Order: sequence, then C-alpha cells, then structure tokens
Amino acid sequence: MRVDNAIFPSMEQATAFFGGPENGPFVMVNLLRFKDKAEYADGSDADLSGAAAYARYGKAFQACLASIGGRQIYAGNVTGMMIGEVEDQWDMIALVEYPSLAAMQKMISSPEYQAIEIHRKAGLAGQLNIRTSQIGR
Repeated sequence: MRVDNAIFPSMEQATAFFGGPENGPFVMVNLLRFKDKAEYADGSDADLSGAAAYARYGKAFQACLASIGGRQIYAGNVTGMMIGEVEDQWDMIALVEYPSLAAMQKMISSPEYQAIEIHRKAGLAGQLNIRTSQIGR
C-alpha cells in the first residue's frame, strides 16, 4: 500500500470530492503529520514547532467549523499502533463532522478560514483526509 501525505488536494481531487453526490452529514477522518519546526512564509516564529503552529490553526478552526454547523468529535495524539505497519506514523488524528459538502466548501472558501490557513500550512508536513458516511445512510 502506497501512502502519500499531502497538505492540499490536487485540482482533480478537489473537483472529484466536491463534485460528488451530496448526501448530507459526514465525518472526516484527519490523519496529521507535523513538521519538526513551523515554516511560515515570512520566516516568523522559527522557534515554534509544527504541532504548535497547527494548534493555532486548530483553535481558530473551531469558530469556522461552528459557523457552518459542524463540530469536532475527537482530536488526540497518536501513541501507538496495534495492527498494521506504516513507514511513518501520523502524529495526531482528528474526527470532524460536517453537515454537508456544500457547508464544508463554504467554510474553506470563507475569508475567516483563508486567514487561518497560514498556520495549517506552516505546521503540517502532510495529512490524509478520509470522508466517511454512516452505515445505513
């Protein structure tokens, strides 16, 4: 199994994701890897860890998420694996519920979200975002 962590989706991935059928609420599984040191484009906060930069994003993200009726279900550090093997383990996992694809797209297009994206980019080495739907929907 090949695993490619990324920070942003390709145009093809974004088009397929948001162009898919709208079927209501979903939970996004976020597998996150952080940079050792934050990398801001302007060179600021060079002593900040990637995890700390991402925490800035995470704190501000809560307001963006609430504005569209979403909620964070869980966030925690990865502390080990019982089954399976990966070359590079993720640092953190977050489960986020969105009311719809349209709501998520509205949020990530908002000026408020765009303003906090710098912290996400500064802190993340890569991630996997996995959309899930409840069984029976």
